[in-house]
Amino acid sequence: MPFRNFLISQNKTRLAILSLIFANIIWGASFPIYKLSLSEVPPFTFVFLRFFLAAIIIFPFVYKDLKVEKNDIGNLIIRSFMGITLSISFLVLGLKLSSSINAPIIISSQPIIIIIGAYFFLKEKMKKKVIIGTVVSLLGVFVVVLLPLFQKGLDGSITGNLFFVLASICGAIDVLLLKKLLTKYKTMTITFWSFLIGTIPLLPLSYAELNQTHWINQISLFTIFGIIFSIVFATVIGHGIYNYGLKNIHASEVGIFTYVDPVATAIVAIPLLHEVITAPYLVGAMLVFWGIFIAEGRIHYHPFHLLRKNYLDDLPEES
Repeated sequence: MPFRNFLISQNKTRLAILSLIFANIIWGASFPIYKLSLSEVPPFTFVFLRFFLAAIIIFPFVYKDLKVEKNDIGNLIIRSFMGITLSISFLVLGLKLSSSINAPIIISSQPIIIIIGAYFFLKEKMKKKVIIGTVVSLLGVFVVVLLPLFQKGLDGSITGNLFFVLASICGAIDVLLLKKLLTKYKTMTITFWSFLIGTIPLLPLSYAELNQTHWINQISLFTIFGIIFSIVFATVIGHGIYNYGLKNIHASEVGIFTYVDPVATAIVAIPLLHEVITAPYLVGAMLVFWGIFIAEGRIHYHPFHLLRKNYLDDLPEES
């Protein structure tokens, strides 16, 4: 029985790791697709359609498991507001103004934001290497955020990059809140409620955008594809497998998988949007990843190493 339990645990952990890897590949590839779709669909409407329709798709699979304890409702509302309403809205506002390849690099700083939050709000002590790594990583974020100054002077791209920073901060808060909820409820239950609750504040904004822009009269086939992709792959499948992975792996290791995003984004953004990877961008990206490596002492740019690491760590001792 101990060996059987070990095998079950291994399968769950490996599936969780693969789930997080594939979720971040999907999200990385999504950024340029979103950016192109946002040229026709207003930002708040795009977010509303993405998550509200995804909630409708999920509902038949979870309607029997929708009960949430009264004590957890407040936490769920805050999580939905941070992770959907604010984080994704900031993301699409940033994509409207800045290059899509900037988004995954800036969002990759989430582990550093979690470390800073733990220091100020949880009063956790910071080791010397963590302080050095945090400074280096934040320096890399500043380089990417201020990248437009090096390329074309002061313009809206800096504002877009700042929206990415805000999305990253809200996303970090979301990870901490979500982990607690997933220990008590089924993955799809939390996913459904998060999507539905998170879209409620967006409804009046979406209605205003519809009246002001009449975007629905000029929508193209690619934009329709972008909306369908965002709903089915990036939202239903992406968030579903991400939440499963988060439920079955340490929260401190979740940030590792965001380093898959920049590669997937670049592969799609360069041919689709003709975005260019510049020297300052590479310097900023290297500083971000180097800083996190210093702070946490692990090779975070290669999440596949967890598959082997976890297997070796959890091997049962010989009796």
